[in-house]
This record gives sequence, C-alpha cells and structure tokens, in this order.
Amino acid sequence: MTIALSVPGYAEQGTITGKVKNAAGVPQMGAMVEAVSLTASKTSTVFTDATGYFAFYELIPGNYDVKVSAASFLPTLRENVSLHSGANLVINLTLNTLTDAIRLLPPKQGVKEDDDWRWTLRSAANRPILRMKNGQPVVVANASEDKTLKGAVAFVAGSDSDSFGGSNELSTKFTVERSLFQTGLLSVKGDVGYGPGSNGTVLRASYAHQLDNGSRPEVSMTMRRFALSPTEALHDSALEALTVSTSDSMLLGNFIELRAGSEFQSVQYMGRVNAFKPFGSVDVHLSPEMLVEYQYATAMPNTRRLKGFDTAPADMSESGPRMTLTNGDPVMEHARHQEVSVSHKLGKNAVQVAYFNDRILETALTGVGEIPGEAMDFLPDVYSGTFAYNGGDLETHGARFVYARQLPDGLTATVDYAFGGALDLARNGVELADVQANITTVNLHSLAFKLAGTLPGAKTQWLTSYKWASGPSLTPVDLFNSGPGQTDSFLNIFLRQPVPPNRFIPVKMEALVDIRNLLAQGYRPVIASDGQTVYLVQAARSVRGGVAFIF
Repeated sequence: MTIALSVPGYAEQGTITGKVKNAAGVPQMGAMVEAVSLTASKTSTVFTDATGYFAFYELIPGNYDVKVSAASFLPTLRENVSLHSGANLVINLTLNTLTDAIRLLPPKQGVKEDDDWRWTLRSAANRPILRMKNGQPVVVANASEDKTLKGAVAFVAGSDSDSFGGSNELSTKFTVERSLFQTGLLSVKGDVGYGPGSNGTVLRASYAHQLDNGSRPEVSMTMRRFALSPTEALHDSALEALTVSTSDSMLLGNFIELRAGSEFQSVQYMGRVNAFKPFGSVDVHLSPEMLVEYQYATAMPNTRRLKGFDTAPADMSESGPRMTLTNGDPVMEHARHQEVSVSHKLGKNAVQVAYFNDRILETALTGVGEIPGEAMDFLPDVYSGTFAYNGGDLETHGARFVYARQLPDGLTATVDYAFGGALDLARNGVELADVQANITTVNLHSLAFKLAGTLPGAKTQWLTSYKWASGPSLTPVDLFNSGPGQTDSFLNIFLRQPVPPNRFIPVKMEALVDIRNLLAQGYRPVIASDGQTVYLVQAARSVRGGVAFIF
C-alpha cells in the first residue's frame, strides 16, 4: 500500500510500523522508538501504545536504524533497514533484559577490537547480537524474527480441587497470527474444553489494519459456550455468548495517544440479554520517562494476558461476559470505571499514582459448592465447579500506588497498595435466601506483592504474587486494576518452562503451570436451603497445567 501524500522534489514517502514486546511476548507500552536516517542525518521518535504498536509516517526513502528503548531493558537496534519509495515496512522488535541476552561471552582477543564490536552474545528469544555501542550495551535484532505466520498450541488440564472450585476438565488452546499486505494482522485464537457432559469453548478472530492517515482500526468477534448442566438433553443447558468488538487508535503530535472502541455482547441462556460497552483512553507522554493517562472502561480487564501466554480460563468469571440470574432471568453486569494515573520511570525504578471511580450494577459474584436444584438466582458452571450470584450494586472511589524495581538477574519486584470499596456480607452464617439483603459495601486497604523473573540456567519464567486485604470481602479492592501491580487475590503461582527442541519434537515447546489462590483463602460460608454449606469467594482455587508448542 502506498501513501497518497507526496512532497515535491522527493521520492514518494514510506512508512515503518511494528510492535514491541518483551522476551515473554508481552506488549510493552510507552517504549521509545527511534528511526535514525543514515542518509539524511535525521531522527524521528514515537512511543508505543497499550498494545506495543508504533508507527512512523512520511519517511524519506533510504536506509534507517530503528532503535527501541524502555526502562529496565537493554535497547534493541534493527540496523540498516532499507525503505523504498512508497513502501510500508513492518518491523517487530523484542526488548530483552541483560539476563535474557547473555548466554555466551567469548574470550577476549589478543588484538585491539573495534569499540562497536566489544563482545557478542546470543538470546534464546530472538537470536540477537549484543554490542557495546557508544559506550552502552545494545541488542542488535535479527531480521529473521519477523514472521508472516506464527502459531501456538497448548494442551491444558486442571486438578479437581475437592469442592473448592476448579475442574479436571481438559482443554486445547491454539493461536494463529498472520501478517497480511504488510499493514494488517489476522489473528485466530481458541480454547476448546472437553469432558464427560461438560465443556467450555472460547473462539476469537480479529483483524487489525494500519491506515495511511495514522489510524489503526481493529475488529474482533468472540464466541463462547459453557455447558451449565451435565445432562445434554436439557433445553438451554448451555450459555452461549457472542461479542463483537471494534477499536481504533491514533497518535497526535508524537506524544498523545488516543484509543476508543466498544463491545456489543449478546448472551443466550433462559432468554436473551444484550449489552453495549464502550471504552477509551488518552495517554500523554510528557517525557520518555513520564506518562499521564485517562482510562474509561465498562468491562473487567483481561488480566491473564499479563502472564505472556493465556492459559485456559479457570471459570466464567475470567472469560466473560459477566452475568447472573435473577428469578430465573439472565442479567448482565454493567460497569463504569474512570481512572487518572501518572507513571514515572527512573532508571531501574518505576512508580504509578492513580485515582479511580467505579460504579458496578448487578455485580457478578463467584461461588463454590452444590446449590439446590430449585434455586433461581444462581448461574451454575459445571466446567469449573463454581456458580455466579448477583451481588447487587457497588459504587466506590479510591486510590492506588505502585512501586516496581528491576533487581539483578532479571528479577522484577512490584508492590501495589490500594484503598477503595468492596462488597461483603454484613454478618456470618447468612442463609442462601438472605444473602443479597445482607450484602454491604466496606472500605478496605489492600497490599499486593509480586515477583517475576527468569532463572538464568533453566530459562524458567516464573511469576508469584500474594494480595492481602485489611478485612474479608466478596470482591477485591480495585477491581479494574490493569496496571503493572495487578494481581489475583491471595497466593498465585505461574511457571513457563521452555523445553529444548529435539529430533522427536523439532519445534519450541513450553511446560505451563498456573495456580490460582493456592491456599483457598477468602471462602465465605453460606447455608443453602438443604442445610449444605456453599461459599462465596473472590477467586476460586484452581490448579492447571499443560504443554504448549510454539511455531
């Protein structure tokens, strides 16, 4: 595709676009990308958006060095990129920590070496070269990392957690991405569960396209199906949902990023219910180290993406749409979240201060246990052994403070403090029929600790977190937190272990372990009409693991 605008006296201009991710594949927002012209001695600078995307427009044809920098990472450099007249190049770059990049340090040679070629190292992520350039280390990326077709297949199974929630169901997850016409990206993802009488399936297709005017529209369609009864003959025994999402993003003046979009959700179960959910954000880059952001959201964020590879959802609360039953009729959760935050990076340290205001109608709570068959206010999920319950409305405001530090050996430590409102039971020992009348809003403090890193020898990528609150509650504090300090409630562990290719399996393989609420904390007992005890929880305990093949 060519750009219509041309400048007299010059050849038709070109475009360089792409995405920036870390070694685990997580998009990096706010990274500074520079395009240095080797022929015109001119440097252009942009910043990546929330999806890691960047774009340079109206570039004069010639050769360029493309460099990306971000706090806590080594700079990455793509050298001598040739941009022809009217071309649109797609360059995807990977940011590495020093631990990611260092694998082999050759012995020092007896002759004096050029300062730009002081040492050569290799990375398991994208096979880059690490140089000393201008007195600083920089990762020189290999052009072979850009693939027009990428894919991954994961086989995941869960462990039956003895009435604490979680299922031993099997599921297969797959991802296929293909670049189209140099400016588009087609993505197909799926999570197909299977088992005796119960299954959960999520399928998603999306397409994003870069336009010449700087706009980047994206459209996606997601279909979900959860079996809600082990008896397939029962009418309406499955919840079926269709979500159509559209979004667009653009850059103004190289330092203001705008993103806006909406979701249309339609759910079929005991009738049909629809919802329209807009969202948007404005990011202002005051400097390469300081970001001011405003967010507006009407749906809970997908926090599983922060783990680099989406494992199978443990229950419906992690996959959406969030809905419950009231007197047997389906009711969709409606939310409104507004947030203003200021983020600042200084060397190996990063801080964020945020103020948020939340209003949630028909809040979907998560429960665990066998509910009576005649109950009309509980939406069962036999896939995970949980149920959804209407907790009423929550209206609150609060604040958040996050501190993150890059430690030696590629270890990142994050502390997240928040204050705000949450739903809770006014008293213990409440009977099931009286739960909603006894739900109230309480103000709580929460403190979360998160450690993430990669073991240098085994290349094991791990993430462990613990989130504490100053009192019991049915919902977490700061429900819409999607920042660097976001964690699930209580104790969580996630591991990714790369397995070297061999003659039997010539592709990249990873072993996955995902543990949620390991100690089964936060379970609030409620007495059902048949005398049995069920529980309302912030997060049901689940243990899931499997293997992933990446192509």
